[in-house]
Amino acid sequence: MNLHVVDRGSGPVLLLLHGFPLDHTMWNAQIEALSATHRVIAPDLRGFGRSSVTRGTVTMSMMADDLAGLLDAIGVDEPVCMCGLSMGGYVAWEMLRHHADRVGSLVLCDTRAVADTEEAVTGRMAMAARVLTDGTTPVVEAMLPKLFSPATEERCPELVDTVKRTIFFTSPVAIAAAQQGMARRTDATFLFNQITVPTLVVVGEHDSISTVDEMRGIAQQIPGARLVIVPDAGHLSPLENPAAVSAALKDFLGEAGQS
Repeated sequence: MNLHVVDRGSGPVLLLLHGFPLDHTMWNAQIEALSATHRVIAPDLRGFGRSSVTRGTVTMSMMADDLAGLLDAIGVDEPVCMCGLSMGGYVAWEMLRHHADRVGSLVLCDTRAVADTEEAVTGRMAMAARVLTDGTTPVVEAMLPKLFSPATEERCPELVDTVKRTIFFTSPVAIAAAQQGMARRTDATFLFNQITVPTLVVVGEHDSISTVDEMRGIAQQIPGARLVIVPDAGHLSPLENPAAVSAALKDFLGEAGQS
């Protein structure tokens, strides 16, 4: 398994895990803002961007194992600040389950802890089947309206177009494999009271996938966690309001002793 990774800067490590079906470029603003003070590592998760594609099902625990291997390969043996958005958050839960010693602090960004409902599983499996026969256009059509706030769609059409292109050119095999893996993920809410590392919860104020109320509930159940609501942003808050998310990360890293 070959993972493409951006590895920039030096200092305490910030590991950025992108959402579905995107790649590391969704973090470009944060890489730029934080690599002056931190070693920022932003991989393309298995199947996405320029990383190797796996047919069948790619589970979130497989992606977590990939990351543990990546950290070994690039010589990172200290605990990192792990920041995951959406699917990246699902991978973060698996890191906590299976590689907790790797996690020194945690950022949960526009993600969920509960398992999919039966309806959601059915939808994921249907998309997985359809993308293999019809390509990525149906994925673009299904997902794009859910990802952005109305303000972003109005003010930043070029950003919407960039994300649209990223999804369109993503491997259908990778999309299907990840959808099947996300459909099979288990509930992670039992981890809340086991988390002992500093934790930040970030959510776009207009996120319709992982809502403010849901993310606030996560923050309230993790001991000592702090919640940041990002204005003028939907599900892709690091892209829609990059300055606010970068500032929140910088403040948190300082508070967590990783600055």
